[in-house]
Amino acid sequence: MATSSTPITIPALHQMKRDGKKIVGVVAWDYQIAQIADRAGVDIISVGDTVGINLWGRATPLEVTMEEMIVVCKAVRRGTKRALVSCDFPFGPLQEGLESAVRAAIRLVKEAGADIIKLDGAADFPEAVRAVSRAGIPVFAQFGITPQTALAYGIQYSAMNRPGAQLAADMAAKMVDEAKRLEDAGASLLDFTNSGPAAGEAVVRAVSIPVIGGFGGGPWLDGRMRMAHAAIGYAAGALESKSENYANVAKITLEALSAYIDDVRSSRQIKGAAPAKLP
Repeated sequence: MATSSTPITIPALHQMKRDGKKIVGVVAWDYQIAQIADRAGVDIISVGDTVGINLWGRATPLEVTMEEMIVVCKAVRRGTKRALVSCDFPFGPLQEGLESAVRAAIRLVKEAGADIIKLDGAADFPEAVRAVSRAGIPVFAQFGITPQTALAYGIQYSAMNRPGAQLAADMAAKMVDEAKRLEDAGASLLDFTNSGPAAGEAVVRAVSIPVIGGFGGGPWLDGRMRMAHAAIGYAAGALESKSENYANVAKITLEALSAYIDDVRSSRQIKGAAPAKLP
């Protein structure tokens, strides 16, 4: 549990890197989970555009709009007192040019309450990182191996998901160069996707800003990011999943709702309701 109510700042995260203290982040999309994660003591709550897939059942996050991201981020902001709130750009503003990117970043800070904005695929848009940073808005820049970049690098993306997967030495050097360019462009934090231990450690040493990893990260980075729903086993898929999580909320929820259904159908008073007065 958190022992301090002092709000997390970007300078504080930079100090954590210098002190060798790991940074903890979760992805969340709603007021309730944000409150719980904040109380637990996480350092960053990231509002991801993955809300489209994981919460709304859409086929791709590309369908998520700016207006929807603002609504979701505002909900997380209301539930967060201590942690730094990061909000993803939806697909579109970054690809439309610098003016569009800056306008979108301003909206996410001004309307949605984000402390820092996250740019996926930032390595391809260092000029946008620079423009947003110059506008006074901190940037959480994502880079690394994605399904799209794997094709460009001539590697099989699925191979990066295997235990012990490592980037080739020449690719690790490219990741270091990308990280340096993003830091030079003004990024405040880096999200290194599918780092692997060797490349991850090299990037961490090469830059002065924190390097945080979600998918394909590990303890070799300055911190970790995971979806809160995945960590607690909240999704329906956790009912059959064999993966190790920190809890299985889906199973508990199924059992609780089954008990509720049984009480109603058996004409028993339901738990948590005030007893009705008999006539």
